[in-house]
Amino acid sequence: MPWTWAFEPADPAKPVDPPVSQEFPTQADAETWLGESWRELRADGVTAVTLLEEERVVYGPMPLDA
Repeated sequence: MPWTWAFEPADPAKPVDPPVSQEFPTQADAETWLGESWRELRADGVTAVTLLEEERVVYGPMPLDA
């Protein structure tokens, strides 16, 4: 089952493109990617992320704070 991140924008009137990240084969892969990418996401206007397995929420929303 694929794992993805859903992104929450700082301004709901300006959705993040893409609204969901690429698919990852494991939860660990998804979390590693987020650990490497959160600063860039934050700079792009993402304020929080939610981890999904298929359509099931695993956890989140989780703020992207420094």
